[in-house]
Amino acid sequence: MPMSARTPARHERDTVRRRGPAVPRPVVRSLSLSIQLGDGVRELPASRARLRRWVAAAIDADATITLRFVDEREARLLNVRYRHRDYATNVLTFSYPGDHGRVSADVVICVPVVLREARAQRKAPAAHLAHLVIHGVLHACGHDHEQPGQAGRMEAAEVALLARFRIADPFQVRD
Repeated sequence: MPMSARTPARHERDTVRRRGPAVPRPVVRSLSLSIQLGDGVRELPASRARLRRWVAAAIDADATITLRFVDEREARLLNVRYRHRDYATNVLTFSYPGDHGRVSADVVICVPVVLREARAQRKAPAAHLAHLVIHGVLHACGHDHEQPGQAGRMEAAEVALLARFRIADPFQVRD
């Protein structure tokens, strides 16, 4: 069947045109997302829709993810119990074996630590939160930053994903 003047070529249907060159569309993955508030956290630090977009951008396989927003007490208890570090950290990721390559994980985010870090780093709280959600989900997908090469690849992935949301490179030093 010949293409009409109005029917885009196949390669054009698979891309999105934005000012400038064509940008590949993100691959759609199946995502089951549960969002929880821990004790002491009264409201979500971002809308459910926004959280879902950040998680969906970072997954590289079908996934079942729980995002849990906690206070410093719960973050510290989890960090002590599972990482043997006695402080509240900003994000913890607990990955579980998934069926048929499915990513399965809990990503725990300590809201007070995230807000304190955002203030100290002079970043918008939503931008810092997006970074940490993406960081935690990348860990769930198998990314790590223990070795220099791994760290560089993970950092590059974070920067590229954040750029999709027009969020500046979080690794740039600010004056």
